[in-house]
Amino acid sequence: MTDTHREAFKEEAHELLGELENALLELEKTPADEDLIGRVFRAMHTIKGSGAMFGFDDIAAFTHDVETVYDRVRGGKIAVTKPLIDLTLSACDAIRRMVGAPEGAALQDPQSASLTQSFRAVLHEQEQPAPGAAEAGAPAPPQRPPEKARRVTYRIRFQPVAELFVSGTNPILLLNELRGLGACTVVAHRERVPLIAELNPELCYTYWDIILTTERDVDAIRDVFIFVEDACELRIDVIDDEGWTDDDGGYKKLGEILVERGDLTLDEIKKALGSCKRIGDILVESGLVAPDKVESALVEQQHIREERQKRQAAEAAASVRVPAAKLDSLVNMVGELVTIQSRLSQLATRSGDLAIIQVAEEVERLIAELRDNTMSVRMLPIGTTFSKFQRLVRDLSTGLGKEIVLATEGGETELDKTVIEKLNDPLIHLIRNSIDHGIEKPEARRQAGKPAQGTIRLAAEHSGAHVFIRITDDGAGLDTEAIRAKAIERGMIAADATLSERELYALILAPGFSTAKEVTNVSGRGVGMDVVKRSIDALQGTIEITSQRGTGSTVSLKLPLTMAIIDGLLVRIAQAYFVMPLAAIEECVELTRADAAKAHGKNLTSIRGQIVPYIRLRERFSIDGQAPAIEQIVTTSIDGLTVGFVVDQVVGEHQTVIKTMGRVYRDVEAVSGATILGDGTVALILDLPKLLQGAEAEIRAQQQTGRG
Repeated sequence: MTDTHREAFKEEAHELLGELENALLELEKTPADEDLIGRVFRAMHTIKGSGAMFGFDDIAAFTHDVETVYDRVRGGKIAVTKPLIDLTLSACDAIRRMVGAPEGAALQDPQSASLTQSFRAVLHEQEQPAPGAAEAGAPAPPQRPPEKARRVTYRIRFQPVAELFVSGTNPILLLNELRGLGACTVVAHRERVPLIAELNPELCYTYWDIILTTERDVDAIRDVFIFVEDACELRIDVIDDEGWTDDDGGYKKLGEILVERGDLTLDEIKKALGSCKRIGDILVESGLVAPDKVESALVEQQHIREERQKRQAAEAAASVRVPAAKLDSLVNMVGELVTIQSRLSQLATRSGDLAIIQVAEEVERLIAELRDNTMSVRMLPIGTTFSKFQRLVRDLSTGLGKEIVLATEGGETELDKTVIEKLNDPLIHLIRNSIDHGIEKPEARRQAGKPAQGTIRLAAEHSGAHVFIRITDDGAGLDTEAIRAKAIERGMIAADATLSERELYALILAPGFSTAKEVTNVSGRGVGMDVVKRSIDALQGTIEITSQRGTGSTVSLKLPLTMAIIDGLLVRIAQAYFVMPLAAIEECVELTRADAAKAHGKNLTSIRGQIVPYIRLRERFSIDGQAPAIEQIVTTSIDGLTVGFVVDQVVGEHQTVIKTMGRVYRDVEAVSGATILGDGTVALILDLPKLLQGAEAEIRAQQQTGRG
């Protein structure tokens, strides 16, 4: 078994475990839902079968007992209860550990052994009579004999694709699993096996007919082939049932069996018997049916056949699994193309040759489409991440003695894969805080006139080039007085400082800030919210907190759709070039020396009657030289505030391929990355929120120095 096959199994197993956890959490709410029970069983069956096929024998052995329990659940013999759901979720965790463990290490996992014993105990309890069913010394009531399951005989044709072995599948294991279902006869068809000189050992030339008599239903048979259903032609027909009778006391003729199996057509049978007439012709000549009815039946038959073939072809080509590393490499190459295209456009413009300019414009259009399509491939629905938190909410709320449900909205909202990956930890911190600090215990909620069960709402929506994610709880809300007192105690604000609610809530994001009265296993150590802020800042996003005492709190995250290639505004100060994210920019206006003089030394200007503060980037970055007579103000909206940034010249829009900066520059404030322009010049990408924060910090420091 190659490492490629084992890695493919691990990736599939993680996806199945995610789907399994979601199904279990839904099943806990609706324990009688047969579809959910079937989903759980099939997921376990697939993990077991695939594990055995790819050499993960410990996973296959462990999952066998879990699968058996849910087979009994599916048959109505075991009820779905909360303890059973808890046990199965623990089994999911154990399988996840086995998948990630070094080879052989999982066999020594004592937790897995304990879980296996627990599932076997569930099976043992189901086999025992219920306690108290009969009084001591009293005769047992007459028992109705259990209804005998009907034995059904199936004809199965399993015809795998020739490339079956390439995926690591061993068909013998599937046939052995069928033998475990009942009396089984297997016939191998070998007519396709070539001469040994022409034989390719990596191809499967054999297909099989299986006659199986069993008490299990057809779904149990299909479950055997569930993980190769896309790589084989599978036909299952019922050919005998205990409830059937046969007046002739015999069975079908040989020709009928061959026709049913598809080995011969009826025409071939008729021809062999000396008749050249088709069944339709015979029926029409006999006067049993009109010709148009035969024609209609043939049209229906052909139509259904063609539609099914189209559907199978579409399903086979619906999706392709591609490693993330290949996608990242593709994005990097597209980024390089964008840079080269920018250089080509500059050279074409300088040349003045109309033909070259037209070619450059066409290349620019095609690369723009390629960029958009490539980025769309990396876009994933955020609902996949949202669904992972159902388990988190369930386990934490149970541990804290609270009743909390997680409601999600906008799961179809798409974000770049890298953004989603980096968003996981911040969302976990925020949800844990809502569970621990936000939502009260059931008794407190009842006293406050609320339902005992609290709700955390996780919502996502698109807004231009950004995505808004809101985490809302209906808990007690934030205590502004407690926040103020803690901030004064830590020296973060003066005792007589006047702060708005928005400014007070922003203090929560400071390192080590916590108003928790006691430390729990969940939170209270003052670690978390500052980590959230750093993570969101690293994603070029913003975070805002709103709350209403007694009603609840909302944390709003504003994030860019992607971090690989962005649309930017290229600006120049002296000979230095900078890029500002275009999505944050509102407009560009001129700033003359006369306009600046009217502000009497303050960095303020009036734009259509609105006073807008601005930051001079020339001064901020200590760039030498004289500013031009007419400068440009680029106005942006940051955290709801309109702020301007003064530059020498606005060059224009620029597709920006973001390049990470080296370790030497990782602590540089106000710069989030760099890009390469068409002529090879390096332009720094500005972190506008950090620029504003730095300017505010300098102003506060100057004010404190002035007071001192």
